[in-house]
Amino acid sequence: QAQLEESGGGLVQAGGSLRLSCAPSGRIVRTDVAGWFRQAPGKERESVAAITWIGGDTIYADSVKGRFTISKNTAKNTVYLQMINLKPEDTAVYYCAAGGTFSLKADYYAYWGQGTQVTVSF
Repeated sequence: QAQLEESGGGLVQAGGSLRLSCAPSGRIVRTDVAGWFRQAPGKERESVAAITWIGGDTIYADSVKGRFTISKNTAKNTVYLQMINLKPEDTAVYYCAAGGTFSLKADYYAYWGQGTQVTVSF
């Protein structure tokens, strides 16, 4: 059962923008880090970005640097992924995750959402 819920996915043309949101859908243990991952059809899951809840430190995968921005609203317990200049290769299911280690490695994340589809057309 997913403990996080993503929203904001959809269909957009290349060069367009989308903002994804992620909030807890159930009770989860307090975590220190939130991250975004994605998985395209036929491909392995890959990391996108991560952020710490307290300091707001961020890290990004090289493929999205300069185009994606991860942010948080502590009061709303929500994490965002702002995506600009989207490319067809960004098409994937995007997953939100929460964990205790500041890392882009999926193994460090204990809580996951069910994902939201992002499709970028030519």
